[in-house]
Amino acid sequence: MSEGTRLGIRTAQVGMLINTVLAAVKILAGVFGRSYALIADGVESTADIFSSLIVWGGLRIASRSADDAYPFGYGKAEALAAAAVALLLLAAAIGIAVESVREIVTPHHTPRPFTLAVLVGVILVKEVLFRRVVQIGTDVGSTAVRADALHHRSDVITSAAAFIGISIALIGGPGWESADDWAALAAATIIVYNGVGILRPAIHDLMDRAPGEEMRGRVAAAARGVPGVCAIEKLKVRKAGLGYYVDLHVQADPTLPLHAAHVLSGMVKSAIRQAVPEVAGVLIHMEPFDQR
Repeated sequence: MSEGTRLGIRTAQVGMLINTVLAAVKILAGVFGRSYALIADGVESTADIFSSLIVWGGLRIASRSADDAYPFGYGKAEALAAAAVALLLLAAAIGIAVESVREIVTPHHTPRPFTLAVLVGVILVKEVLFRRVVQIGTDVGSTAVRADALHHRSDVITSAAAFIGISIALIGGPGWESADDWAALAAATIIVYNGVGILRPAIHDLMDRAPGEEMRGRVAAAARGVPGVCAIEKLKVRKAGLGYYVDLHVQADPTLPLHAAHVLSGMVKSAIRQAVPEVAGVLIHMEPFDQR
């Protein structure tokens, strides 16, 4: 298991612990504070617990070495985990929206003021957690960890929306009791947007979409820099798990003996992996160089 995978798993574990505490606090505060927006926020945090668990499992599976059953490795499990997190987020948003509408049409009491203090604490904790997790996800190149980070940011959004809604209900007085329910409905819309944003890159990884030109350029430069390489073509790069896999045609002197061509291909592989540490595997096809 790579250090990046270990770091991603530890991040998911910390997120699970924090979300468990926050979910309990928000649901209890929502019940006793008469705020459905806060209850909905707690439900979203409960979904966060499962999302972190999915990320944890996805990273553990993705770290397995290739075997006879999966000769190309288990890296796709990381992207599957990210997609599952996105779908879980979308499902939570739909549930919140349905319950918000039900609460809007049902008369109820004004939320209690103490719920605002609870929300301020939640917003601060989750924003710090979001910034930490998204940085780790970017550093290790994990779509699943970045998806988990966006799940934390969605929690910040729902908490902020609940804060605004409860504040309006308290300031407006009688007749404004449903303001926090409208806030929960607005938050659900934002969560749907974030869920789609998480799902898109996960689908890209599952469909082997090529990475940006910056990654391809680094690989190409490393290959061309090896003595004996006359030209390269048909460069393909795809992402699986936390690593990238490269397929490349290398053109060399047509008179080069087979053993020397084999050695040259090994040099190209080493150069690419040294220049681009994110690359986990390289497949080289040697071809004779044609100057025409």
